[in-house]
Amino acid sequence: MGEASIPVDLFNPGQVFACLGFLEAADVLLGDAEGGFDWSNDADVRFVLRTPGDENPFSVVLGYIARASVVSVAPPGSRNNTDKWQVPTETLVEDDPFPFPDPESPATLPAIIEEAREGDAAPTARLVIDHWGDVTCRDAVKFWAGSAGYPGAALARDAIDLARGRCHNAASDPFSLSAEQKSSFRFDWRRDYIPIDAGFSLNNHSGSIAAVGFPLVEVFAAFGLRNARPKKLHVLEYRYGVLGAISKSDKTRTLGGDIFFDPCLLRAALGGSNLPFSRRSFRMHLGWPGKEGQARCITTVTEETIP
Repeated sequence: MGEASIPVDLFNPGQVFACLGFLEAADVLLGDAEGGFDWSNDADVRFVLRTPGDENPFSVVLGYIARASVVSVAPPGSRNNTDKWQVPTETLVEDDPFPFPDPESPATLPAIIEEAREGDAAPTARLVIDHWGDVTCRDAVKFWAGSAGYPGAALARDAIDLARGRCHNAASDPFSLSAEQKSSFRFDWRRDYIPIDAGFSLNNHSGSIAAVGFPLVEVFAAFGLRNARPKKLHVLEYRYGVLGAISKSDKTRTLGGDIFFDPCLLRAALGGSNLPFSRRSFRMHLGWPGKEGQARCITTVTEETIP
């Protein structure tokens, strides 16, 4: 089996979502992926991933991203497209499935990450980001604004472009890869801030102060939310959970082999489901970095006590 681990901060929701993104991507590209969170060493918490074969699954996924391009997709007859932002749009034909009704603007058209191809050759695999357009009972977990403005597909393209040349060297610690990032999905709170709390606004210091973001966290967090969502408690409050290993300070269980879980269990745990495994639960609080009712950013995270 190909098995590897990366460091993760469980108090950074974007990193947790991104771990699921790596799991989902590995499942698409390599098949039969399993993963889990190892907090047996409180000073070195890890996300462990394994897949069939001998290759490091993080290296395989990052290699795919390094070669990939981004397109958006629109339903038949839609007038929406992201060509204005240099992201090609593929319009589906009749009877092709589309995940939600044609959106009001191109901002929430699904983004497709696919390996560059020649001519009419079909892509070997596609990674789809479409959680932001969800209109079901599940919350869309859309923290960026973008209504009638900069689309999600362009944000995904920008994040991949920032990381593309450094992906191959990031397999051991992808969440530490940083770059100047003008805009993002707002999943990694290390980049975001609330001006009234910070005492200044970056917009007033253009050219002299730049925001540093973490593009691999952003793009994999977005992909990780396709099949799982944190539980919305309030417009500014969510709960998320992880499955894995109990700390060594708890002598009631050992690590053993129960750190690897099927994707469906990790998805359920992210939403806060009460599962009969070693798990931890967190509550994330958000604020309004600008006008209320538009973009949100993560401000604080606290761990909850599990009975």
